[in-house]
Amino acid sequence: MRTLDIFCGGGLSSAGARAAGAEIVGGIDMWGVATSTFKHNFPKAVVKTARLEDTTLTQLKREVGQIDLLLASPECTNHTCAKGAAPRSETSRATAMQTLRFARAFRPRWVVMENVVHMRPWSRYEELKLELRNIGYHLKEIVLDAADFGVPQRRRRLFVVCDREAEPRLPTVCQNRKCLPASSILDPSGTWVSSSLYSDRRASATLQRAERGLNAVGQETPFLIVYYGSDGSGGWQRLDRPLRTVTTVDRFALIEPSEAGPQMRMLQVPELARAMGVTRRHELPFGSRRDKVQLLGNGVCSPVMKAVVQTLTS
Repeated sequence: MRTLDIFCGGGLSSAGARAAGAEIVGGIDMWGVATSTFKHNFPKAVVKTARLEDTTLTQLKREVGQIDLLLASPECTNHTCAKGAAPRSETSRATAMQTLRFARAFRPRWVVMENVVHMRPWSRYEELKLELRNIGYHLKEIVLDAADFGVPQRRRRLFVVCDREAEPRLPTVCQNRKCLPASSILDPSGTWVSSSLYSDRRASATLQRAERGLNAVGQETPFLIVYYGSDGSGGWQRLDRPLRTVTTVDRFALIEPSEAGPQMRMLQVPELARAMGVTRRHELPFGSRRDKVQLLGNGVCSPVMKAVVQTLTS
């Protein structure tokens, strides 16, 4: 199952496809840190650092060869509600239409496109699906939550799955499956440096979120706060529930009890990687800490993609 991954990022989506039996033969992304990470994890793949619009497909076909599966996770920032009221870039949104160009050129049997749920109200979303059908694909769409696939994170994402030869099959969610809690991603206490919650450097909003958590669970129970960004659930969460959605910025801080009073630290890259379902086989050796957080926040939870590809191709 020869697979090309466009908008490949750091390769989390391809890692899931590989776990489902795919051979990853190519990846394209415009960010050098992402393509370096992808190449490290898929050394036999043809990897391009380029805009999809600037990629010559005849040349790419000569290098990559025929493919069976096309993975596409178009830019999502200008679809997601996380951008708030900021203006949307239609140019950025329209990069999703590159999926059509690659599908026409390579004619793979299967196409899997992933994005935020908020892609559906986009003015060109129906056009995108219609054009995929016009190319010859049977198409279905589904919203999947990573927590239903053994990932300790609540992360709802839209998957558009396509098959040129048959109606595509969709993964079945086990309703009785117990979700993994956020506590399962944490390194042992003391692994990372913490500092006093009540520091002069703390913003008042940070302290207010922490106080709400302390009032709810008490002084002896660790919990998480949302350090950056808005949150409609009080700005904190218990550790016995899946982590809320990982984003491209340092979003979560851990509050832990100590003899000196509550201590705070940010969640670290290895912990966020576990929250994305990343295994030890997949490494993030390039870029700064901020780059790695961005790679993870932009990624696809590998176990979810594994389930999608495994079901679609079985």
